[in-house]
Parts: sequence; structure tokens; C-alpha cells
Amino acid sequence: MPCVHAPLRTVGINALFLDPGRSGGPETYLRELVGALVEEAPGVRFSIVTTRRGAAALVRDGWRERVDVIALPADEGERVRRQVAEQVLLPRLARRRGFDVLHSLASVAPIRPGVPSVITVHDATFFTHRTFGLLTTLGMRVIVSQAARRADELLTVSAAAHDQICSVMGIAPERIAVVPNGVGRANRVAAGDHADVRARLALDGDRLVLCVAAKRPHKNQEVLVRAAPLLGERTDVVLAGHPEAYDAELRRIAAETGARRVRFADYVSDADLEALWELADCAVFPTLVEGFGLPVLEAMAHGVPVACSDIPVLREVGGDAPCYFDPHDPASVAAAAERAIAESERRVALGREQAARFSWPAAARATLEGYERAVAAHGAR
Repeated sequence: MPCVHAPLRTVGINALFLDPGRSGGPETYLRELVGALVEEAPGVRFSIVTTRRGAAALVRDGWRERVDVIALPADEGERVRRQVAEQVLLPRLARRRGFDVLHSLASVAPIRPGVPSVITVHDATFFTHRTFGLLTTLGMRVIVSQAARRADELLTVSAAAHDQICSVMGIAPERIAVVPNGVGRANRVAAGDHADVRARLALDGDRLVLCVAAKRPHKNQEVLVRAAPLLGERTDVVLAGHPEAYDAELRRIAAETGARRVRFADYVSDADLEALWELADCAVFPTLVEGFGLPVLEAMAHGVPVACSDIPVLREVGGDAPCYFDPHDPASVAAAAERAIAESERRVALGREQAARFSWPAAARATLEGYERAVAAHGAR
């Protein structure tokens, strides 16, 4: 006899990863997916459980009008407190609040959640690259593996990520559902003043090539820095994204190779990023590994021609719209960027068509189906 369960009433969202403005793709995933979930499931009460800084930012942005926002004593840089909050305080809160489901949005989750558990594992980068310090990376591998094996439902964001996770983590393919990301509507935030952005970033060239990504080794901005001199003296290359330890290496390479037109934008406000999308002649993404590649989709939605790494996940997301390159070859990067600019009209049309295939409401509906499966699986144990 099939298990019958009550309709969803309350869903907890684990957003303890949130460091506002610095969390990159996971923060976009939180804001876009939960916003769509609220619209698609008006009868469900959502509670975002996050850091103190995360809660303050969400409240400031008006989220408390739509969801419950709960702060636990954990913030970025407080690793021990974060682990205690996630592994001890969050499960207690989930049981006390009576969450029907706890959805952890960024791979890391309680090993013993105490309620039906859904985890979005975006990729297996923790297992293939050292994106953080050695101890943090090893700890992440243990927690992600254990939590994933105990979860009632696993989600990921692309077929390529699904295959990588199954291969690297040894998880059965049927245990992971693919729910692609969506793309937000372009120009939702008023763009900053173009002249002001140009002045602050010293953008005085005739063309602008934009790369939006946290500065981490697997994002591989190094090859774009080395390609910059090949793009000519009048092409500005802007690296916009969280300046982690890799930033110093990128600056060293820029000085060593004479890449004088590379601009390190670091933290960029939503308004300034919107201005950069409007100013960009091309967007370049030289990543070596990715779970989805959301900036590729965002660039296409903004009508910016794209050149990106020829890796399976970006082929899956980008389709025929981008110009693809070898991410280990600066000459290939420069040639693809030049081709994208030269074929701008066609590439923009293809990009808009491709981006229209992805939507956050569709992602939310598929995620809600995952919640239902999690409740059923938990009840059948």
C-alpha cells in the first residue's frame, strides 16, 4: 500500500553558508529559488535559517514579509560555530519547529537532520579540487558524503554535475534528480551610471571583456589574464568577483605578462554589475570545472555574447550560443572572444533563445516534487 502523507505545511531552508555579497552562485540560488518557491507554493510556510549577517541582509531586503528569517550564531570565518550550528542547532530547530522538510541549498547539510532532508549538491568540486584550505576541504568531503548518504532526496543542477557526483562520490544515479537552475530577468536592478563605473574601474578602452566569478584556481582566470595582451591595447578585461587568495597570483601574472588592461573589480554591487553587463562587448568564462555555470546563462539573458570553456556542463547550459575554447590555451581564449564579438548579433540571438529555456518557476516546481519524494521516503523508513 502506498504511503499517504499530509500536504507540505512548513519547509526549512538551510542557508548557513550565506555571507551576503560574497557567497556567489549559492546566494543567487537561495534568493531566486526560494523566491520562486514562495510564489509556486503559497500554502507552504518557508523558514530561512542562516547566519547573523545573512539574516540581517535578508531582513534589510524585505524577505521577512515573505518568509520567516531565523539567525543562528554562525558567520563566515567562524568555522567551528558554523559546524556546531549546522550539525547540532539546526536539527534541534528543525524538530522544534516541526519542519516537514529541511532543504540544504549548498551541498553541506546536517548528517542527522531529524526530519525529512533534501540536499542540493551543486558539484563534486570538493573532491576534485582544493578550493579551500586542506583541513577545510577534507572536512567538507566527510560531511558532504555522510549527509548525502543519509538524505531522503538529493538534487543537483545539471546532467554533467549528476554524472560527476555519482562517479566521484559513489552515489547511485537514481538517487539524484536533476533540477536545472533558472535565470533571473535581466535589468531587474537599475544599472549604475556608466561613466561613474568606467571612472572607478579605469575603463578607457574601446572594448570591454567581462568575467564574473570568484577568484579561485578552478575558475581559471589565469588563462584570461594571459590572453588579455592578445586582445589588443584598447580592450579592457574586467575580473569581477570575490578576491580570495588566488587574487594575488592573478595580479602577479598580470604584472609578469604585461597585461596592463586587466581590471580587478573584486566586490561589485548589483547596480555596478548591471552596468558592466550593459557595457560588455563579450563575457568570458574560462572555468575548469562547474556544476552549472550560472554566469553563462546570466550573460546570455543580458544579451552579451559569450566565450567559454569547452567542457560538458557549459555545452549543456550554453548550447550553440557561446564560442567555445580550450581553457588551457590563452590563444584559444583570445580567438574565441574575438569571434564572439565579431559574430555578436547572431550569438546574442542564440543566447537569448537558449536562456529562455531555463526558469526559476520551473526549478521551484521540480524542487517541490523533490520535497514530496523526501517526505514519502522518510515515512517509508
